[in-house]
Formats: sequence, C-alpha cells, structure tokens
Amino acid sequence: MAPELAGKSALITGGGAGINLAFAKLLLEKGCSVTVGDLRLSPEAEDLFKQYPRHDGDGGTSSTPSVVFHKTNVVSWPQLSALWTAATSAFPTVDIVVPGAGIFEPPWASFWSAPTTDTNPGSESRDPADADPGHYATLDVNLVAPIRLSQLAIGHWTQRRQKGCLVHVGSVAGYMAAPPTPLYFASKHGLHGFVRALGGLRDALGIRIGAVAPGAVKTALWDDDATKSMMTAGIKWIEHADVAAAMYQLVVDEDKGNGTILEILSTGTRVVPQFNADAPDATAVAFPGYRKAELALLENLKTDGLQV
Repeated sequence: MAPELAGKSALITGGGAGINLAFAKLLLEKGCSVTVGDLRLSPEAEDLFKQYPRHDGDGGTSSTPSVVFHKTNVVSWPQLSALWTAATSAFPTVDIVVPGAGIFEPPWASFWSAPTTDTNPGSESRDPADADPGHYATLDVNLVAPIRLSQLAIGHWTQRRQKGCLVHVGSVAGYMAAPPTPLYFASKHGLHGFVRALGGLRDALGIRIGAVAPGAVKTALWDDDATKSMMTAGIKWIEHADVAAAMYQLVVDEDKGNGTILEILSTGTRVVPQFNADAPDATAVAFPGYRKAELALLENLKTDGLQV
C-alpha cells in the first residue's frame, strides 16, 4: 500500500469502465478510496467494487479503502454538484479528481450528423437544432463537464486551503487533426489548453493539474459504435493499465502537475513540451483505417454534401 495515497480519496467520472475503471482499480490497490460518477457500471466494475464495499455509518474514516457509486450524467451541472456532495459526504476529503467521462463523437453527436430540422429529418443527431443557447453533446461531455468539475474541485480546495490533484483524460488528438471526428479533436485541443492554462496553480496553491494523452486505447468508445469499425484496422492498441499507470504518475510525481501533458504510446511515454514539441512517434500513431474513413467521408461530401 503506497503511503502517499493510503487514506485519501478520489472522485472519478466515467469510472464505470475502460481507462477510468483501470485507474480506480489502481487507486484502490494503493489504499485510496474512490467515488465513481457514471451512467452505469460495467460487469467488471461491479465485480471490482464488491471487493471494496463502504459500510453506512463509518463516515469514510475506515483505514480500508472503499467505493461509492453515484449515478451521474456529467452534462447536467446539478448532477455534477450532487456527485460532488456525495463524494464529500462519503469521505472526509477529496484529494484527487479525474473528470474522465468522454465520448468519441458517435453518430448521434457527430459534426457530420447535423441537428435534426425540417430540412434534415433523417439525421441521427440528438443535438437539438432549436436549442438556445445551442450546444453540441461531444463538447458538453468532453470539454464543458471537465471544466465544471474542475471548478468544483478548485473551489473546494482553495476554500479549505487544501492541496489537490486534477488528472484529465486528454489524447494525442489534442495536438493532431483530421476530418472524420472534428468535434472530438476540438474537445481534446480545448482540454489540453485548459490544463496548460491552470498549470501555475501547482506552485502558487499546491493544486496540481495534468492530463494523459494516450494514443488509441481499446474501449467501448470504439466497440459500441459501428461507424468506427473501419478505423480500427492496423491500430497499435494501448493497454488500459498503461494509461492508468501514467495517470498515477501525474498524481505522485511532484515534478509534474504544472499543466503537464503526458503522452502514452505503444512505444513509450513522454512529457509533451508546451512549445516546439516534436511530433509523436509516427509508427505508434499510424491509423490506416482512420485514413480510409477520411477518404470515404470526403467522397461522400463530394457526392451528397452535408445535410443540414
């Protein structure tokens, strides 16, 4: 049990599966309790969390780590606030916050599926065309929700004069670009900029912030979306555990956390410089299937145009 995490607690959104579940598992093994906010738990999460039950009435003071699950739709600010209340009610302190919930621009939230209107009745989009103010779900989940949860965390820590650590889930998409998923790229570019912008909090307030930037990780973001099947060909997948290990480094390595972007590829990890950064290893980010999807998209736009 790592002494630096024993007895502490973390709040993780999107912790019901994938990368964030792997990180929750690692924290629990290190003695850190966890509050998970997600829409649902995968069978793997249910099995894991049964090993770390929290008993009513212990006030979170037990030396044994435990898990609290709070059903949360992260695009709802009231639900995010309720999640924060659940975490601070369950445990004496929240030391680590991971706004990890994300989507990979599925058809119902894709730039290429414009909101449904009278002139575009067949769209798969769930984004309302008459929303005022207008919004896109991919940006709501991947960028707006992490910013709001970061606000709640920083407010809590600064009011209590407490140190804390924010770990965001970025991507190599945060410094790359391609047409098939422009909202996803925009969300990760924005998230990286947000993390960079808050880097000065480390030395001024003891609040550390960083983001992991993995390449392609085999998660439900790919598996649950038939439109992404073409993109998976030839990808060098990164293991969940490798990303979780990098997230752990952002928590325990005090030299990091000043806006650190920590890249994780099949060929290794590196801290990405803020300026004049070398491109990521081309062999590790070669997504030939993604290129095929791009060509198919462009041909369709030539033939049919974008329906709005």
